[in-house]
Amino acid sequence: MSARNKKIFSVFFREKPAMMLVTLLNTQSEQYASSLAKTVDCTYSHIVKILNEMQKADLITFQKEGRLKVLKLTKKGEDVAKSIDGVRNIL
Repeated sequence: MSARNKKIFSVFFREKPAMMLVTLLNTQSEQYASSLAKTVDCTYSHIVKILNEMQKADLITFQKEGRLKVLKLTKKGEDVAKSIDGVRNIL
């Protein structure tokens, strides 16, 4: 994504939450809050705050696997992520 396209994308969407959803959509491996924080270049505490809001909005779920929580998109979250990714690709 070019700098110009990235700028216009961030006008329409808050960059970090949008990229979190797109990352969860496009990843092939299990994602945890810590790995997602590294991928989207954000602090762990900020990621957790956003993820909690996304969970309340029924966009993601946390699935416990031992001591870890794996992040999964809900159907609604997948639809939103696909829409965001589509807009990003058009720009």
